[in-house]
Amino acid sequence: MATDLHRAVTVEGLTRSFDGRPVIDRLDLTLRAGEFTVLLGHSGCGKSTLLRVLAGLDRDISGTVLVPRRRAVAFQAPRLMPWRRVWRNVLLGLPGRPERAVAERALEEVGLSHRSGAWPKTLSGGEAQRASLARALVREPDLLLLDEPFGALDALTRIKAQRLVAELWQRRGCAVLLVTHDVDEALLLADRVLVMRDGIIAYDSPVGLDRPRSAGDPAFAVLRSRLLAELGVEAELPAAAHAA
Repeated sequence: MATDLHRAVTVEGLTRSFDGRPVIDRLDLTLRAGEFTVLLGHSGCGKSTLLRVLAGLDRDISGTVLVPRRRAVAFQAPRLMPWRRVWRNVLLGLPGRPERAVAERALEEVGLSHRSGAWPKTLSGGEAQRASLARALVREPDLLLLDEPFGALDALTRIKAQRLVAELWQRRGCAVLLVTHDVDEALLLADRVLVMRDGIIAYDSPVGLDRPRSAGDPAFAVLRSRLLAELGVEAELPAAAHAA
């Protein structure tokens, strides 16, 4: 459980190795309650491994990891059971015998109540991802972990899903950790952006932009350029951004 009311996550000296090679190497991290944090990094840098550790899905670790008891995770693949209707998928894994109304409330929150009784194979990609979010929300998490949940969506559906997650976070007030490769997505959503490199958090910066945000904002372009540089990508700043 978190160490105090202002922290959702405390990680100290976390190490996770595979075949003797540390993918996470004595990592330290604090996530604050109610904060939207985005984690960036190249493939294989340990982002998803860290998320799985925080979700309690990977326990072969050393170091200290303190997280809320109430936490939930949504992955890029919705992982819906095809033989269970949508509402039953939402309740999957909950203790006891929760009633359908519990699932219906979560589905309504993500705009999917009209598909409650559908089979997963009849859902669009965006609908399936919303069902996955409902399954996470029904757990009333203090920490919501999102592992590239928009990666398989087309551009327009992705924008809608990003807005939905932002609305849910503002309504729920839980801490969020989103893993993504998309720098613009990070800047549109995050209070704070982290870059993971060589098994540690190599860069940590607040995103001091007013909401709602626009990728056309010169300040947005400056932050994008900084993040791309941290990721080893050089980017030309627009003239307006240089002037700012």
